Amino acid sequence: MDNHRQRLGEAGERLAERYLEARRLVVIARNFRCRAGELDLICRDADVLVVVEVRLRSRRDFGGALASIGAAKRRRILRATQYFLLRDPQWRHHRLRFDVVALQGAADASAQIEWIKDAFRGA
Repeated sequence: MDNHRQRLGEAGERLAERYLEARRLVVIARNFRCRAGELDLICRDADVLVVVEVRLRSRRDFGGALASIGAAKRRRILRATQYFLLRDPQWRHHRLRFDVVALQGAADASAQIEWIKDAFRGA
């Protein structure tokens, strides 16, 4: 990934993090990486463990940010989540939810933010 896209992605993740924290979610991990993939944000929403995929799109071509999360991406998120739960067993007994924060436009205060709770299900 080129430097410009990486900086945009990081800015989008920070914006999504602030948005979720303002809604009382507690961020417990950022950019969790393993061989299976990467989890953008892992949060706690009361007694629920929430894995958040952050998608930033400058335009709505091809369906925008939400449409960019296909079956292969969902599988990588699920595998990375399984690894996270193996590595940090304290979270295993929490209910699990997969959310998406879609940012449309620039990765700044002008972005349109859409938070989709329970955007997809694990196996």
